[in-house]
Amino acid sequence: MGEGHYLAGLDLTGRKVVVVGGGTVAQRRLPNLLAAGADVHVIAIDPTPTVESEPLVTVQRRAYADGDLDGAWYAMACTDDPEVNAAVVAEATARRIFCVRADDAQYGTAVTPASARHDGLQFGVLAGGEHRRSAALRAAISTALADGTTLQLDAARHAPGVALVGGGPGDPELITVRGRRLLAQADVVVADRLAPGSLLDELGPQVEIVDAAKVPYGRAMRQEKINELLVERAEAGKFVVRLKGGDPYVYGRGFEELQACVAAGVPVTVVPGITSPISAPELAGIPVTHRGVTHEVVIVSGHVAPDHPDSLTDWPALARLRGTIVLMMAVQRLDAFARALLDGGKPGDTPVALIENASRPDQRLLRTDLAHAAQTAAEQELTPPAIVVIGSVAGFTDADDVVAFAGED
Repeated sequence: MGEGHYLAGLDLTGRKVVVVGGGTVAQRRLPNLLAAGADVHVIAIDPTPTVESEPLVTVQRRAYADGDLDGAWYAMACTDDPEVNAAVVAEATARRIFCVRADDAQYGTAVTPASARHDGLQFGVLAGGEHRRSAALRAAISTALADGTTLQLDAARHAPGVALVGGGPGDPELITVRGRRLLAQADVVVADRLAPGSLLDELGPQVEIVDAAKVPYGRAMRQEKINELLVERAEAGKFVVRLKGGDPYVYGRGFEELQACVAAGVPVTVVPGITSPISAPELAGIPVTHRGVTHEVVIVSGHVAPDHPDSLTDWPALARLRGTIVLMMAVQRLDAFARALLDGGKPGDTPVALIENASRPDQRLLRTDLAHAAQTAAEQELTPPAIVVIGSVAGFTDADDVVAFAGED
């Protein structure tokens, strides 16, 4: 073997990439593979909920078998079984396919650098297997590029405790500077499904990643278990980052986690995040407030139906409001919510905007009205995560004609 690796950028657009294993290691690699346009196939006996629910990935729930790399351009061996990983590398070598071996990089034919993006650039760091060093340098470069500070190359350890960090609506560049800095110092990251997944790939392999994905109406980790996990890891001397999509306190159960930490005497801090009920409409060109049009914004959870005994929402009162209503987690019950507003007197021609996957490359905007909202969602196969905006502002289209700045951000 030579003294180092040859750095190269791979064009994976439309090309098959096989990932064997569906645990947290694979989960960390998927966002960047998808961002590169790869045709990703995962083979795993028990994939995490986040891996299994990713719509752009082909997942086969089974054990790896020789021949699974047929047609692949690139492969990753990410199981927790060294023999399986070795077999994947052996097949890849025989087929002349470059392959990363996650458990022991020296036995693969390729390595994954600690990489990041900034202002249209990509950069990667290789440190000869010193993962904490490469991750620390990558974090330092990212911070320096973001705020112009001098590079700090030492991997400083954070004091034990918990940070509840809002990751924003999905685009990894929309996390706060403080949130990204704390994430780079984490020993343990407990991440939700809607947290920006590509940020996890920026962490060193020594960081424990816990998938606390709450897949809608699917498998979920009980909130009490998450609380216990945060406290347990912090009491073991770890710095734990609870990474959430949006903001920790907007339907994120962040305050429940803070209460658990306080009760256990664990130091805890909260880092606000850009919340989707405001940012998703904004990214779609829709202001939730506008002078002379709306004086109030009401954010409503769609977790329970209007007629459910656990519902705390006064739907007739909502229907009488003249401002903006933003529904979250409302895709499955959109018909019931629209009917409740119509029954309360809301006009059927009230503009409605449906925003799917806000801030992600596959963001989609659908326009309709209240009377046809559920029909439009069904016909267009609207899927979570999606935000529903109801009110006059949902009909604003001026931003549709704006020519975006053509230079770099």
